[in-house]
Amino acid sequence: MWFALFFVGWRISQIVILIPTVGMLAWFVDGFVEDNLLTPTYILLLFIVSTLALAWSFFTLFSYHRSSTNASFVSLVDFCFVGAFIAGVYMLRHITSADCARVERDNDWVVYFGNLGSISGPGFDITVSKPCAMLKACFAFGIMEILMFFFTGVLAWMHGDKVEDRHDRRRSHSRRHSHRSGSHHSHRSRSSHHRRVYV
Repeated sequence: MWFALFFVGWRISQIVILIPTVGMLAWFVDGFVEDNLLTPTYILLLFIVSTLALAWSFFTLFSYHRSSTNASFVSLVDFCFVGAFIAGVYMLRHITSADCARVERDNDWVVYFGNLGSISGPGFDITVSKPCAMLKACFAFGIMEILMFFFTGVLAWMHGDKVEDRHDRRRSHSRRHSHRSGSHHSHRSRSSHHRRVYV
């Protein structure tokens, strides 16, 4: 039972992170399309992987109670997404060295206290590049998704083993029960035949 609870919890976390990731990457794709430019591979790859992962996460979240017997397949797909996100993050690795914020000297600031005097100091202007910051956020989210899909893949694989063990025990119990029932029926038949002979 706790496998399913952990799985659902991690799936919800994945969806919460994937939604802003897909939204930010879609903003980039839309901008390139409007300018009639080809979307760079490092953006397009992570966008496609994130979109597919979001759809897969929603599907397995709402159908896990029906697809628990296919836990091994769910685990396999999750591990495939681990590899896909690794590829997407690797393609976007250059963004780690980018400086998204620029600090420049601005006018000095002054605070007046009436007859008591005033206090002044140097002023600074901080400029943040929105595209750069968004790509860095997507890069960080991609790394988080690698870890999360690895965890859900392991959980689904462990759940699949549990389900297979339960099925094996049920089949073994069913065979033993049918064997005992058959032996009992055969014994009753022989007893009945024995009584018919001597009556």
